[in-house]
Amino acid sequence: MLVVSMFYEIIIRLYFYDKGKHSVAHIDTEYGKFEASFEIETREAL
Repeated sequence: MLVVSMFYEIIIRLYFYDKGKHSVAHIDTEYGKFEASFEIETREAL
């Protein structure tokens, strides 16, 4: 897991070769109690 950016309490992490949560390369975003994941290739929400 690589933290790409942190600003205004928003954290963006890059995941690749992750066999746990999702099997595709994706970006996780976090703001307080809210979270979202997006596939990098298709930009679709996971």
